[in-house]
Amino acid sequence: MKELKIIQIVISVLLIVVILLQNKGAALGGVFGGNNTVFLTKRGIEKKLLIATIILAVLFFAISLASLLY
Repeated sequence: MKELKIIQIVISVLLIVVILLQNKGAALGGVFGGNNTVFLTKRGIEKKLLIATIILAVLFFAISLASLLY
């Protein structure tokens, strides 16, 4: 039980770091049309960060469900 909580904390910290590393450019400028670049495909490190985010989110969800059951 205690191990699940520790693993959940570690995964949540990693998830926060991976999300913060995903930088798409001009913060609020892109929201209001200040950036004309269209991101259609992810390449290189962006793709790896996206995959890492998905994996960590699924692991976090699974461990959260597991901690509810035990």
